[in-house]
Amino acid sequence: MSSPRPKSPRTPVLPKKDDKEESFWDKIGTIGRKKRIKEVQEVQAEGKYAIDSPGSPTAPEIPPEDYSLLDNEERAIIEPRSLEDPRVKELIQVLIDWVNDELAAQRIIVKDISEDLYDGQVLQKLLEKLTETKLDVPEVTQSEEGQRQKLAVVLRAVNRVLYGTSKPVQKWSVDTVHSKTVVSILHLLVSLARHFRAPIRLPENVSVKVVVVKKDATNLLSHRTYIEDLTTTYDDLGMKCERDAFDALFDHAPDKLQVVKKSLITFVNKHLTKVNLEVMDLDTQFHDGVYLCLLMGLLEGFFVPLYDFHLTPQDFDQKVHNVSFAFELMQDVGLAKPKARPEDIVNLDLKSTLRVLYNLFTKYKNMA
Repeated sequence: MSSPRPKSPRTPVLPKKDDKEESFWDKIGTIGRKKRIKEVQEVQAEGKYAIDSPGSPTAPEIPPEDYSLLDNEERAIIEPRSLEDPRVKELIQVLIDWVNDELAAQRIIVKDISEDLYDGQVLQKLLEKLTETKLDVPEVTQSEEGQRQKLAVVLRAVNRVLYGTSKPVQKWSVDTVHSKTVVSILHLLVSLARHFRAPIRLPENVSVKVVVVKKDATNLLSHRTYIEDLTTTYDDLGMKCERDAFDALFDHAPDKLQVVKKSLITFVNKHLTKVNLEVMDLDTQFHDGVYLCLLMGLLEGFFVPLYDFHLTPQDFDQKVHNVSFAFELMQDVGLAKPKARPEDIVNLDLKSTLRVLYNLFTKYKNMA
């Protein structure tokens, strides 16, 4: 079997140390410190309220440090409550894991999507990995001006790859990325993941509330809010390949697609029922690779050792292992290499699943 794709190491969770026993005088000191901390927090809260409240009874919750603006400067900030949305958190984590997996061989680990990507260093390495090219930029830049110059080169290269031109685009810029604007960085990573058909499944229809804060010449702050869509609904998760009959079915004949699915379900159940298994939902029941492995054994008349795959896969990697193993079995018996990646099947990409099953149907349809 081929060697597994390298994965980035995960940060271990260290157990908390037991709190040491406090003496009476320690407790008295602690009470005093807590009182002073509470007083400071109250003063900060009053200051924040004074900034937010004049003429704005529904002012957004934005940390005061994000108000550090020059005269007539404008800045877009995700409202903190949006960042607590589980779907936004999922999107950020999926993208971080993808970047870390892509750059695992270079021992690059991203922990914070804004703090680790704003200077262009990681974006450079990611683009070079995805395009298999080398950018003509300095490896390390310490000064802010040097970072911005490097970032400008990287973003021009990104725009050429995505849009065929190095002209600036609306969703991200040197200013927004370097100022750690999360919305811009998310748009950039989502676009790269979609363009290169990353082997991940992005949560669909994710949006955030964005607050645009502006300071005028009289040092007064004003704000406006709007909803920004970060992802939409996708039906093309699989790897890029030449258009085929399934692209046409999805685009122009959804009614015929149901007929094809019904035929494939009949085909696989004809063989899986021999071991008391049945497929009811083609969209989901092949995503862990178990039925694919068993189906290959039934079609070719050999026993698939249970130690070669995970009969009850517990995580994404075990499911990818199963599908990869099934793909190897297909190629071992003379079938063409599947027009899909194992990750596409695991990520429930229906078009990829149909292509793999139709490949089997074409060869074994007349088998009793």
